[in-house]
Amino acid sequence: MDTFTLHLHSALRSETLEGVASFVGEDASGSFGLQARHERFMTVLVFGLARYRPRGQPWQYLALPGGVLRFADNRLTIAARHYLRGTDYAGISAELTGQMLREEQALAGLKRNLERLETALLRQLLELNRGS
Repeated sequence: MDTFTLHLHSALRSETLEGVASFVGEDASGSFGLQARHERFMTVLVFGLARYRPRGQPWQYLALPGGVLRFADNRLTIAARHYLRGTDYAGISAELTGQMLREEQALAGLKRNLERLETALLRQLLELNRGS
């Protein structure tokens, strides 16, 4: 069975995994699969779980907050802000859910801070207008 090389890149680490037999991921159009010798392919992955299978081994899971995928010259490269990798579907899935909740909370906090800043700027503009 033919295999390909999987390169994973994030802001904090990079890994190269040899001997991958297949990969299943998801983009905006839905799920797709890749095997060795696939034609050149590029897409943007959605937030979620992908999976890959090293030759002769069980499926392994890859939790991603989205990312860019490129397959060329029998090499699959995935670039993402961060990723989690493991064999335990339930554990990886739970970690992904927790990560999503933390990101949503951080985004909500950012939105509150922007609203406060906007309110303070509007007050200052009103005061400046009154002083004119």
